[in-house]
Amino acid sequence: MSTYINPNKPNIHTDYKDIPKDVTEFLYYSETIRGLSPRTINGYYIDLRTFFRYLSLKRGLVPPDTELDSIDVSNIDLPFIDEISKEEIYEFLYYITRQRSNSNATRARKLSSLKGFFRYMTVKSNKLSHNPTDDIETPAQKKRLPKYLSLEESLSLLKNLQTDWYERDYCIITLFLNCGMRLSELVGMDVNDIGTETIRIIGKGNKERMVYLNDACDFALKRYMESRAALLNLKEKNALFVSKKTGRRISARRVQQIVDQALQQAGLSGKGYSTHKLRHTAATLMYRFGDVDMLALKEILGHEHVSTTEIYTHISTEQLRDAAKATPLSSVKFQENVENSTQENSLDEEYFEKDTEE
Repeated sequence: MSTYINPNKPNIHTDYKDIPKDVTEFLYYSETIRGLSPRTINGYYIDLRTFFRYLSLKRGLVPPDTELDSIDVSNIDLPFIDEISKEEIYEFLYYITRQRSNSNATRARKLSSLKGFFRYMTVKSNKLSHNPTDDIETPAQKKRLPKYLSLEESLSLLKNLQTDWYERDYCIITLFLNCGMRLSELVGMDVNDIGTETIRIIGKGNKERMVYLNDACDFALKRYMESRAALLNLKEKNALFVSKKTGRRISARRVQQIVDQALQQAGLSGKGYSTHKLRHTAATLMYRFGDVDMLALKEILGHEHVSTTEIYTHISTEQLRDAAKATPLSSVKFQENVENSTQENSLDEEYFEKDTEE
């Protein structure tokens, strides 16, 4: 099975060999013209390949007992695509719900891939005259609050770090917690991205942003660079974070291992925390303690729309707890039997009087 992303070179891919030619053109357009990230393109690739495999099986182009993941759809042509109906798309969504147990979020992503492809085929390339995804509603998704470490947990994570390259790993976690960068952004940083007061970050779609460094980041970077300069086997001299063993740019998987180990040492493993949760933590702490407004936070995080950043305006658990204690009923404890009626009446009268006075 061909894949889009090379784990060792995430920004490089080989030619597509198992998808229709029109899908390949759409992916190249999305990458070169729209500037979408490799991960987004990879998602399109997988979703569209699954869709056309499903249609090949449903339309009888392959034996009915063929495994879906083994179907080659590279020979599907434009007339086949032109015949795709809205009903077939609904059937595909039903199939991935029932047969593949896809969640609402996964179905929404797959539908988004289809909408993007057919929009390209009808509006950009003008190869189709109708868009079968028009008026198909995106599956409703539950809005989840971002999971993040508390201030105390963040301090514990830094305090309890034990590793064979303390300066590097401490610097990695410090940047995550203070700058709110993505894993791919941290791994891809170069030495010359570090300025006097800022660090240059290349985000999704190769969009560049500058993030100011605070004293903690400056201190951690200085100590790490001094330690890095002592490496005798440094191969990739421009890469900021490197492996002590190979002297080459550190991999995303290795950074995940470093963070997981640090969480375990701080007694925070098993709580669902990860490198991406450190990004959530940075954003949440900036908003709660730094009096950072949404527009500034949007720029720091590299969000395209401020609506994405608004998830960090969530109410903290402490505020929810205080709100629960603030209700006038919070201290009421009724007694059993006869006393209940007396206490209940006096409470009603007391608050009725307050209500009428207001």
